[in-house]
Amino acid sequence: MPRKKPLVIVTRKLPDSVETRMRELFDAQLNIGDKPMSQAELVQAAKSADVLVPTVTDRIDASVLGQAGSNLKLIANFGNGVDNIDVATALQRGITVTNTPGVLTEDTADMTMALILAVPRRLAEGAQVLTGDSEWTGWSPTWMLGHRIWGKRLGIVGMGRIGQAVARRARAFGLQIHYHNRRRVSAAIEEELNATYWDSLDQMLSRVDIVSVNCPHTPATFHLLSARRLKLLQPTAYIVNTARGEVIDENALIRMIAAGEIGGAGLDVFEHEPAVNPRLAKLAREGKIVLLPHMGSATVEGRIDMGEKVIINIKTFMDGHKPPDRVLPSML
Repeated sequence: MPRKKPLVIVTRKLPDSVETRMRELFDAQLNIGDKPMSQAELVQAAKSADVLVPTVTDRIDASVLGQAGSNLKLIANFGNGVDNIDVATALQRGITVTNTPGVLTEDTADMTMALILAVPRRLAEGAQVLTGDSEWTGWSPTWMLGHRIWGKRLGIVGMGRIGQAVARRARAFGLQIHYHNRRRVSAAIEEELNATYWDSLDQMLSRVDIVSVNCPHTPATFHLLSARRLKLLQPTAYIVNTARGEVIDENALIRMIAAGEIGGAGLDVFEHEPAVNPRLAKLAREGKIVLLPHMGSATVEGRIDMGEKVIINIKTFMDGHKPPDRVLPSML
C-alpha cells in the first residue's frame, strides 16, 4: 500500500507550475482565491496540516503555534524573511522552519538599484507629468532637475547576499560603496566591491549620500534607523528600503522628509503593511518620495524559484533528511 501523502496547506496562491507540482507530490490544499487567511483560519490550518506553507502576509506567532496539531512538523515559508514566524516557539514545539534564501537576491537588488536611480532623478514625478492633468510644455534647461548619482557615496545597511548584489550594481553606476554589517565581510569581497566597512552605523550614516536598507527584520533591527539615527543623515541624503518596513522608524522618516531634513526616500516596504501611512502617500504626490507596493522580488522567475525551493524543503524533510534551508534562532 503506498505511503499516505502529507497534507500540505498553502496559505496564498502560488504560480500554477508550483501548485501543480505540489498536487503531484503531496496532498496539497491550495488557496486558489488568494484571499489572505485570518488568524482563526491559520490556527485551523496549523491544527490539521502536516506541513504549513505560509508567506510574509501570515503571522505564525506563539498563539497559532500553541494550538498546532501534533502532526504539524514543518513550516516551509514561501519567502526569505521569516519575521512572520515565531521560530523559537516553533522549534520548542518540535516544528522545523525553512525559508527560500538566495533566489530573490538578484531581483531585489535590481529593484533597489531602480529606486536608487528613481529618487534622485525624479523618475516617478517625470512619468506623472505625461499621464497627469497638466500638459507638458516641452524641454527646458532648468526644469525637473534631479541629482547625479555618479561619484556619490552609498551606505549599505546589511551586507548579506542582497547587500552585496546591490553593491555590485552600484559600483557600475560609479557609486562609492560603504557598508555596516553585524560582521565584517571577507577581505576578498571588500576588495572586489572596493567597499569601506563601518563598525559604527552612526558614523556611516553621517557620511553617505544614499542609504540602502538590506538587512532582515529581527528584534535587533526593529527601528534600527531610529529618529536619533535619521537625524545623523545629511539633509540632501536619500534612503531606499527594499528589506522590511519595520527597520525604519516610519513616523520619524515622514516628519523629517516633510521638514526638508532628509532629501527623499524610495520605499518598497512599509511598517504596517498592507496599510500605507496616508502621510507617505501625500509626500509621494508631492514628489518627495517614491513608493512601490512590495514588488522587490516580484518576478515570474523568482516566484517559481521560490516555489521549487519550498517543494525541495518539504520533500527532503518528508524523506527523513535535513532540509537544505533550515532556519535556526541563532541565524536571526
